[in-house]
Amino acid sequence: MQLLLIRHADAGAHDPSLWPDDTLRPLTDKGRKRHRRVARQLRKRGLVPTLLLASPWLRAWQTAVITTEFARGPAPLASPALAEAPHLGRLASAIGGAGDDAVVALVGHEPWLGQLASLLLTGDPTSLAIDFPKSGVLGLDLAEVKAGAAHLRFFWRPKGG
Repeated sequence: MQLLLIRHADAGAHDPSLWPDDTLRPLTDKGRKRHRRVARQLRKRGLVPTLLLASPWLRAWQTAVITTEFARGPAPLASPALAEAPHLGRLASAIGGAGDDAVVALVGHEPWLGQLASLLLTGDPTSLAIDFPKSGVLGLDLAEVKAGAAHLRFFWRPKGG
C-alpha cells in the first residue's frame, strides 16, 4: 500500500486566549488556500486516497475535508490514533485490510507524524528528525503496518510557506 502522511494546513500560532481548547483551532485562510494546491497535486499525480483517516482535532479534520474535495477521494474518517504519539497497533486497526493497491492518507500533527514516519522507516520513533511543514506530504510504500517496514517514496514540502 501507499501511505500518505499529511500534516494539517496552517492554523496560525497556538493562542490560548483565542482558543483555550487547542483542539478547536481552525485553519487560516492562507492554510486553506495552500492545502487546496497540495490536494490538487495529489490528484494530478494519481495519489487519490482510497482511505482517508484524520485526527479529530478541527485543523486536521478541515485539512482532510479539503483533501477529499480537491483530490476527489473518499470522505474522511476520524481516527483518535492520529491525535497522539504513534501506536502501530491502533493505526493498523484503523487502516484495516487495505490492500496492496490502496492509497491510505493519514492527516495529523507534529511531532507525531514525524515520529510515525521514523518508526515506520527505521523501527525507532526518534531516530529521524523530520522537519514536517504544514500541508507537507510524506509518501511511503509498505506491505504492512510494522516498525521498520516502510520505504520512502517522496516528501513534498509545499511552496509559498
